[in-house]
Amino acid sequence: MKSKPARAAAAALFAALFTTWAFAAEIGGVKLADKAAVGGQELVLNGGAVRTKAIFKVYVGSLYLPAKASDLAGVLAKAPRRIQMNVLRDLSADQLLDALNDGLQDNSSAAELAAVKAQSDQLASIMKSFGEVKEGNVVTLDYVDGATVITLNGAAKGTIPGEPFNRALTKVWLGDKPAQADLKKAMLGG
Repeated sequence: MKSKPARAAAAALFAALFTTWAFAAEIGGVKLADKAAVGGQELVLNGGAVRTKAIFKVYVGSLYLPAKASDLAGVLAKAPRRIQMNVLRDLSADQLLDALNDGLQDNSSAAELAAVKAQSDQLASIMKSFGEVKEGNVVTLDYVDGATVITLNGAAKGTIPGEPFNRALTKVWLGDKPAQADLKKAMLGG
């Protein structure tokens, strides 16, 4: 029979091993799981980093894919996929939406924007339904079965159909003019 200190040490070792296995990275104080289930498929953490605006840490952005990819074309070729934002400060729905709209405009042509206008309007409606997004909240943008499923803290808030819309949304982080260059690089595993 093991002594109490031996059992405690064994339990601590088990917990440490489990934590190492369950979390791939800690970024900005956020522990990111090494895997996520989307659409019944297991995805792996491709990469992530802290999104900053001026001097403020805004969120930890991360990307999950069925298999690792190091460029936008590789990401867009894989489905399902997830972009996750672990919020590091309180944000209004308008702040979040304005940033997404800026990213859509920066990375899409006028024709591409026109083609996804109805879906962009739907995104605005979903984001406004969030109200204020609090520090510690998690927003996910899952692309599965040809649609983008938006969740807040695991609760589905809306589904937006169409691959062209998801491609445009993914380019907010991974396009030619990403929200933040070092965030793009990190999400692509660099």
